[in-house]
Amino acid sequence: MNQANIQSQPCYILAVETSCDETSAAVVKDGKEVLSNLIASQIETHKAFGGVVPEVASRKHVENITLMLQEAVQAAGITPQDLSAIAVTQGPGLVGALLVGVVAATSLAFALSKPLIGTHHIAGHIYANNLVADLKYPCMALVTSGGHTELVYLEKEGHFEVIGRTRDDAVGEAYDKVARALGFPYPGGPHVDRLALESEEAIPLPRVWLEPDSYDFSFSGLKSAVLNVVNQRKMRGEPAAEGAIARGFQESVVEVLVTKSIRAVKSYHATQLLLCGGVAANKGLRAELSRQCEQEGIELIIPPFKYCTDNAAMIGAAAYLKWKEQQFAGLDLRAMPQFSLEEWSVRA
Repeated sequence: MNQANIQSQPCYILAVETSCDETSAAVVKDGKEVLSNLIASQIETHKAFGGVVPEVASRKHVENITLMLQEAVQAAGITPQDLSAIAVTQGPGLVGALLVGVVAATSLAFALSKPLIGTHHIAGHIYANNLVADLKYPCMALVTSGGHTELVYLEKEGHFEVIGRTRDDAVGEAYDKVARALGFPYPGGPHVDRLALESEEAIPLPRVWLEPDSYDFSFSGLKSAVLNVVNQRKMRGEPAAEGAIARGFQESVVEVLVTKSIRAVKSYHATQLLLCGGVAANKGLRAELSRQCEQEGIELIIPPFKYCTDNAAMIGAAAYLKWKEQQFAGLDLRAMPQFSLEEWSVRA
C-alpha cells in the first residue's frame, strides 16, 4: 500500500495490552480516535498477595483475552475485516503476561490476514498524550509508573532518546513500598497521595539529586528514610503520623521529578512536556507540575486518568506511528521483557 492510500483511508487498529496485571483491548482510529477501550483489572486478585504475582497475572490474561478482543471490535461498531492491523505490547513487562497478548494478537493477525505491529509499552504511555492533544516536536516526556521512571526526549515523531532513568526503584514501586510501611493495601499509591493532600503537616525527608548534571532518579534511599521514621516512632511509642509521613514523602518525590523535568525541557529546548504512566494519575504531582510549568511558560500535556494506567488505547496510538511507515512485525514476533525504547523507534 503506497503512502497516498494510507493517508486517504481510515486506519482501524485493534490493540492488545497484557504487559502486567491489566488485560485490555481497544480499537483506535487513525491513532487518535478511541472507538473502544476495554480493561479487565486484576487489582482485587493481587491485593491478597500484596503485589502482582506473575503466574496469576498470566492465567487471568488467558481467561480474559479472547472475549475482550471480540467485545472491543463489537463496541467499536466495525467488523474484524474492517481492521487495518493488529497491535500488541511486545515489551517491556512480565514475560508470561506479554506472551499471552503476543500469541493472541499473532494468531488473530494470521487468521484475518492483517498486518501485525509489535509495540513498546512506554511508547504507548507517551503517545497516550496524542489521544487528547497534538504533540509538537521536539518534546520531553516524564514517564512515571510502577516499573519505570524516565525522562524521554522526542526530537521528532516516533524517535525516542532516554536521557534519564531510575537507578533503583521506580516511583510507583516506591509509593507501594511506602504505603505498605504505613499499613495500606496494594496498590498503595492512591492511599499515599490522598493522605499527603489531606495532611497539614509534613515530616521533612531527603531529596536525592545525584550528580549536578544528571537526569537520573533514585528513590531507594528515600524509601529507606521513610522506613526509619516509621520504625523510630514505633520504638519511641509515638503516634504513627501517617499523614505527615505521606506528605513528606510525596513532597520529596514531586520536587525531584518536577525540577529535573523542567530543567530537561529547558536544556533540550523542548516545545512541550508530556506527563505519562500510572503515577501521572497522582494528584499531587499533576498539581505541582501544572503550577511550575505555568510559571515557567512551558506547555504541559497530561492525559485523563483513564489513559494514565495500562490500557490498549495507548498501544493503538503508538502503533499508528509504525502503521504510517508500514513497519510491520512477522508472525514470529517475540515477547521482549527488557525491550529498549530507542530500539523500537520508527525507522527513518
